[in-house]
Amino acid sequence: MELKPKYKRILLKISGESFSGEQGFGLNPDCIKSIAEDIKEVHDLGVEIGVVVGGGNFFRGRESKILGIDRVTADYMGMLATTINALALQDMLEKLGVVTRVQTGIEMRQIAEPFIRRRAIRHLEKGRVVIFAAGTGNPFFSTDTAAALRAAEIKAEVILKETKVDGVYNKDPLKYPDAEKFETIEPIEFLKLRLQALDATAVSLCMDNKIPIIVFNMSVRGNLKKIILGEKVGTYIGDLEIISDKGGEDG
Repeated sequence: MELKPKYKRILLKISGESFSGEQGFGLNPDCIKSIAEDIKEVHDLGVEIGVVVGGGNFFRGRESKILGIDRVTADYMGMLATTINALALQDMLEKLGVVTRVQTGIEMRQIAEPFIRRRAIRHLEKGRVVIFAAGTGNPFFSTDTAAALRAAEIKAEVILKETKVDGVYNKDPLKYPDAEKFETIEPIEFLKLRLQALDATAVSLCMDNKIPIIVFNMSVRGNLKKIILGEKVGTYIGDLEIISDKGGEDG
């Protein structure tokens, strides 16, 4: 029996580091291809996909102090970095036969559409993958917050947040072998514990709009599809009563 997707419309948040892989900077074509193939696999199931990309493989706004650059200017530079990644992902997806649109929070009409909510939703309804670049278009907001905002605007059912590890831990598992993983956690508890897996503003926005977040390791091929088909992967951040009402996350 063919399994049906658990979600009809998702918002996938991809970090900039995922575009560079182990080289740590710039673009790695193998990494971009792997991301695009995972997205195509889910797209072929009929899932409507919005993507928010980070830009940390080129520049982070928080590096402003080190470089002596004004924070606002640095944040705009970071937004431009996300656009480079968005265009690279668009190109790879279209090489795989997936029709894609890039929308930016800052107008760049020669290379992408400006973000227009109704147009974005129409693209999704037509089966196009929509990549949201340039964050929210405003300084002082992370791309995690941009993902939460865009998810609310397009009425996504869930945010899938890609990380280097397989979920949310009480401390960095790459540094501390005794770090403990959360299988599920409510947003308010996440905020109380000041966990670093996501920006607090993003988690608060999702909590207010009742949008669950699943934090998972996308470098493990097939994880994205497993989540879409209802398998338990990573850490679920959301109202735990909703899970119990549905009889568990495995359905």
